[in-house]
Amino acid sequence: MKTRANGLQLIARGRSARATVGTISCGNLCFPCTLGWSGRSVDKREGDGATPIGVFMLREVLYRADRLSRPHCRLPLRPLRMSDGWCDDPPDRNYNRRVRHPYPAGAERLWRDDHLYDVIVVMSHNECPRIRGRGSAVFMHVARSEMTPTAGCVALRLPHLLRLLEYLSRRSVLWITT
Repeated sequence: MKTRANGLQLIARGRSARATVGTISCGNLCFPCTLGWSGRSVDKREGDGATPIGVFMLREVLYRADRLSRPHCRLPLRPLRMSDGWCDDPPDRNYNRRVRHPYPAGAERLWRDDHLYDVIVVMSHNECPRIRGRGSAVFMHVARSEMTPTAGCVALRLPHLLRLLEYLSRRSVLWITT
């Protein structure tokens, strides 16, 4: 893991492309993470349970201000609202974009009871250009206490995610490798 002038690089890797657990390394920090229930894929599809392989910019951090203090980070930071959602309906014009509930098309709720989205790092997956059906709502977020696989995101324990945020900037990238 190298720190370069163009920003920090995070590397998420596991033992094989089918692995559902891995590690995130950032400088001398190294934390366990969980990945999608079907492993990693270079050909990510909506609903396939895979974490996409690639290099992704980290766009912003969303957090539950009713549950956490403002995280320390240099990425754009915004508290979540109860109405926040993320469109996961491929035919919709707002596919893979933040939306407000109630929303007429399929959209994941970002305000959750289970604490998984208490902190969300929005990744640039399928962003420019957005291709319908190539995956939506791929985030870095809080892992379940049992560290079970995600639906395609990268998840870390809350203390690890908060620690990692301290090192991230607008130039940080996440490398998801095999």
